[in-house]
Order: sequence, then structure tokens, then C-alpha cells
Amino acid sequence: MSLEVRKVTDSELADWLRAVNVGFLRQPVVSEEEVAIRRGDAATDRRLGAFDEGRCVATYRSFVQRLSVPGGGSVAANAVSAVTVSPTHRRRGLLSRMITEDQAQAKERGDAVSTLIAAEYPIYGRYGFGPASWTTEWQVEAGRAGLDPRWSGPEDGGRVDFVDGADVRALGPKLHERMSAVRHGVIDRTDRKWQLDTGALRIPSLPWTEPFHAVYRDASGEVQGLLSYTSDDRWEAKLAQNTATVDDLIAVTPDAERALWRFLLSVDWITTVNSGYRAPDDLLPLLLGNPRAARVRTHADFLWLRPLDVPALLEARSYPAAGSLVLEVHDRAGLAAGRYRLDAGPDGASCAPTTESAHLALDVGELGALYLGDESAVRLAALGRVSEERPGAAARAEALLRTARRPWCPDIF
Repeated sequence: MSLEVRKVTDSELADWLRAVNVGFLRQPVVSEEEVAIRRGDAATDRRLGAFDEGRCVATYRSFVQRLSVPGGGSVAANAVSAVTVSPTHRRRGLLSRMITEDQAQAKERGDAVSTLIAAEYPIYGRYGFGPASWTTEWQVEAGRAGLDPRWSGPEDGGRVDFVDGADVRALGPKLHERMSAVRHGVIDRTDRKWQLDTGALRIPSLPWTEPFHAVYRDASGEVQGLLSYTSDDRWEAKLAQNTATVDDLIAVTPDAERALWRFLLSVDWITTVNSGYRAPDDLLPLLLGNPRAARVRTHADFLWLRPLDVPALLEARSYPAAGSLVLEVHDRAGLAAGRYRLDAGPDGASCAPTTESAHLALDVGELGALYLGDESAVRLAALGRVSEERPGAAARAEALLRTARRPWCPDIF
């Protein structure tokens, strides 16, 4: 019997979830309770599976997403997740069959881009994805941070208060939307995610520790930042050796971001703070009196983009300077291939197919890497991954596409 790739029926969900666990090296069992909870995931009709004699041996899922872009706007994205192939069925083209079908459907729906968090770097470039944002995780020795241990609260008239999970579910969504308007690379959060992040909804197979939640309110009383963290309880020779781990820290203003980091680093008995995944240009290291107290634990690619509609993508974002650029985009899947003229400036942009000679030629994955402003066209040209068809085109692309702050995606999906 040949391998069959198709949508997953409701009766096959347990088998599909088991295959997901197998692919991610988790226990290959799924409880009835978890199956019931997973039925509430978004876009259940967009689960794909590969089946061998009725057993699921590969998995794939996509769902609706919004991605914030430079300038405060957003685009419709096709988010890709739960991609696995069981070890017994590797190298048989199963991922290629699933992802090709899904990307074609996303293009037909009118999605501007596909997104994913790559578990492994080498896999997705051949499908047109490029790493568009990176992430950094720091471990901070609180005692060496060079901050005044007598700190008793923000000096700007604001305050930090503890709240509970219900408060987070009430305050968090609006705050997150506001942050998305000032930070690009952010994906939207559903009500279901807020429930999962605060323990109102729990997946039986995933461990849960109740976090501490705190908000920063400015002098007028408006919430401008939210912090969620957990802590262990470890003592040695009657001395506290506790580590706080940040689950979430979102802030609309620099004042809020500084105050929440300062608060966490001042908590008694906390000797170490793990920052969680942050933007590589996060304020954290340099707000310390001694930035060396923040040691990098992780620095890696994070959000990957696969352009599907080049004009829609390029018209959605803002540009720091005025200029024109003709791009020759290569896409072996044919979904975004073409030659496009971009006319952009601080007041807006237009992009359309053109027959003009190209200034810069590149693969669709390299366009994905450049789109949010994190990657350098000049560097990619030096690597031979983009081709200057006209002298100075890479520098022109650099001036148009790069952003003052680096993109940041706070969430794994």
C-alpha cells in the first residue's frame, strides 16, 4: 500500500498527536483528555498527515496568523507548525508533499507570507523560507549586575504590582496589540494562548508551574508592561541560590521594560535571572551597571518567513528612506517568482510586476530573510546569496529595508 498524504479526520486526531510526540521525542502516548483539548486548536481542517496502512507516520499543521511589520502594520500569514516525520519513514518526500500542498493553498487564499519556527536550520531553505529574526537568551547574575540593591520602585512615578492570571487574561491582549504596533516581527495571540499561558487551560502532558505575574503602570495608572516568571526554591548552607525564569515580558514603552527588568533583578533571594528568548538588541544587558553580568546562553535563528505575495508584503511595511529597487525573485515552486519594482519612502510604498531590468536578484528565501529588516543585503551579496545586477543595488536595498531596532518574535508556535 502506498503512503497517503491527506487531511486528518477527527477520529484520527489521537493517532496524529501520537505521531507528533514520536517526531519530537516525547512519550508516544496521548490521553483522551488531551485529544479533547487539542480539538479546540485553530484551523483543525488544516492538519495534514501521512498514513502507512492506516498509521500516521508524518504530521503537518498550519493556521491563520497575523505578523506585525515595520511601521506598525501587519500582514496575513500562514503559520506552519507540528512538522514531523517518524524515524521509520524518513527520506521519502513526505514533508515535501505536505508543505508543497499547504503553501499552494496559502497562496490561493491570499496569505502574504508563511511563517514557522525551525527546529533545525537546514530543512526549510529549500522550500523558500529564510531566517527573518533571531533570538538571544541571557543568564544574569543579580549580585554582579551593578544595580542598587536598595531599589524600591520606578523613579518615573510609575509602579509595579502583582496581578493574577485572570488579570493577565483581561489586560494582556490589549497590551500585546499595542506592543505589536511598535515592535515588528510579533505574531498575534489568541484567547486560547492566553488561557494556556495563565493555566486556565492545561495540556495534561505538559508540566505546569504557576507563574508570578506583575504589571507596570505609568504615573497615570495605565498598564504599559507585563511580566510573568517562575522561580525555583534552592538554598545551600543557609544561602539563597534561587533562579527566576522569565516566561513573558512585553512592554509598550522603554520605561515599562526597564522597570520590569529592574523589579525582577531586585527580588530578594533571586540570585540568577534567566531572561527567556529576547530580541538580540534587548535593553537588558546595557541597562545593568555591569553588562558582563548578563551571559549569553542562546543566540540562534528564530522566526522564518516564506514570501507568497511579494507586492502585498513590500507595500505593507514602512521604509526609513525614499528610493526605488527592482527585484528579480527566484522561486522554484513558482509561488512568488517574478520581477518587481518597489517605490518606497517614509510616506508609503508601491510594488508591482515590471519588465524593467533588475537591480538585485535573489532567491525567495533571501527576500524572507531581508523583509523584516534584520538581515543585511550587503552581507548576503558578499556571501554570494544575492546578485547585484546593477552596482550599488545591495547598498540601496540596505538603506530601504534595514530597521533601527531588530525584529522580535516573542512566541514559539
